[in-house]
Amino acid sequence: MLQRLPIQKYNSFLNKRRQLAKLWQRIMNNEWKVLKTEPEYKAALKRTIEIFHADENTPEGEELDLLLLLVRDYEDRHYHIPDPDPIEVIKLKLEEKGLKQKDLEHIIGSKGYVSQVLSGKKELTLKMVKGLHRYLGISADILLAEGK
Repeated sequence: MLQRLPIQKYNSFLNKRRQLAKLWQRIMNNEWKVLKTEPEYKAALKRTIEIFHADENTPEGEELDLLLLLVRDYEDRHYHIPDPDPIEVIKLKLEEKGLKQKDLEHIIGSKGYVSQVLSGKKELTLKMVKGLHRYLGISADILLAEGK
């Protein structure tokens, strides 16, 4: 004897099947491929926003994963994000943590030297970078980057 599925489970099954069919149709029609133009990029962004809260392991979740990869690839190729200025990052971290310049004296040196470093008149040394990395949690890559 066949058991009947509750209507909610049946509807859920049908919705998932429709979503999977739409995704398969997009894949077969090559709708999502490497983004090469701004209109393709914008369409991918729009769709990404539409399905941003999709559950994992669903057709829309799989589509979202693909779109995120395609969008990131396009942005990496077309939009350059400049490295942050190390001094500005230090100042921001001080503010975030509620610290003052004097709190860096044990890492950088005297009050005057801290002021010169934070004004860009003196360069960060490797010893300072190590100390700032440990004390403020700033990536050494950021601290070693060229400033403005």
